[in-house]
Amino acid sequence: MGNRRQILEEINKLTYMIETDYPELYQFLDENPMTIPSEAHPEVDTEALKVYLEGLTQILEHYKVTHKINDKQS
Repeated sequence: MGNRRQILEEINKLTYMIETDYPELYQFLDENPMTIPSEAHPEVDTEALKVYLEGLTQILEHYKVTHKINDKQS
C-alpha cells in the first residue's frame, strides 16, 4: 500500500466498516488526536495518511479486544 489514493481508499473502507459495524465506536473517531492538526496549515502527505490508517486500525483492534468481539468481517 504505497500511494495516497490507495491509502485514502483503505481509510474510507475502514471508517465505513466502523460506522456500520461498530456505531458505538464510530462516535468517538472525532476525538482521535490524529485528526487534530498541530500546525496552522498542516501538510497531509502519504506518511501522515499511513499513520492515520494505522491509528484507526489500532483503535478498532483495541476495541474488539477490550469488548471481546469476534471479527465481523467475512
